[in-house]
Amino acid sequence: MDLVRTATAAGVTTVTLDSPANRNALSSQLMEELLDALTEAQNDPAVRAVVLTHTGPVFCSGADLKETAKAKEGARVPAELLADVLSELWEFPKPVVARLAGPARAGGLGLVAAADIAVCTRAATFAFSEVRLGVIPAVISATVLPRLSSRAAAELFLTGDVFDGVRAAEIGLVTRAVEEDALDATVAAYRDSLVRGGPLALAGAKQLLRRVPSDSIKDELAELSEQSAGYFRSDEGVEGVAAFREKRPASWVPSAADG
Repeated sequence: MDLVRTATAAGVTTVTLDSPANRNALSSQLMEELLDALTEAQNDPAVRAVVLTHTGPVFCSGADLKETAKAKEGARVPAELLADVLSELWEFPKPVVARLAGPARAGGLGLVAAADIAVCTRAATFAFSEVRLGVIPAVISATVLPRLSSRAAAELFLTGDVFDGVRAAEIGLVTRAVEEDALDATVAAYRDSLVRGGPLALAGAKQLLRRVPSDSIKDELAELSEQSAGYFRSDEGVEGVAAFREKRPASWVPSAADG
């Protein structure tokens, strides 16, 4: 049985974690299927953005502990495969929006942090529960720590306490926390905005967000100026400027988002 489903419409692939029986735990099968879904979306030029969502009341409960307990000595445990998933999400060249209608725990927070935009309900709950299991949030720290203030990270990593969507937004783990009846409309608004961006420009903007600044501001600005000029001179940049001046959608905007 497939644990990840995909559907594509109007330039957006929706990737759904579909293993509600174990609260969408990060089993090897689910993560391998998630990697396959991301590869397919990346290779499809018609796909402009990805929405990562879930079935059932829980977004993701973290690593599959049953599978972990059964792993033989020397065998790869699910937490190790999670590193591949987080790397793929973090470096994915197209925007990723996480949609949470329910709780996330442990490794599931790594998925949330790896997404470019994350929207949850105000009532959704979160916890870095690893220390209460005698382990640490090592793998997910790669995506989580760049999002959080150091004080919030210390509090939540060390206590394992549960916090709600409002707090998650305040500390930067998610982009927005909204009422349950506004969740889908908020995600749709982000989705519709994202597909209006040029594909190459979106990928370039994501690289800027991951950029490590140079020690020299002069060298930094010289390099960035060259990049900017290259985008303006590109076919995509020329079309984007022309579309703006002519007050029409750019050629890359999916027809369903023209309005």
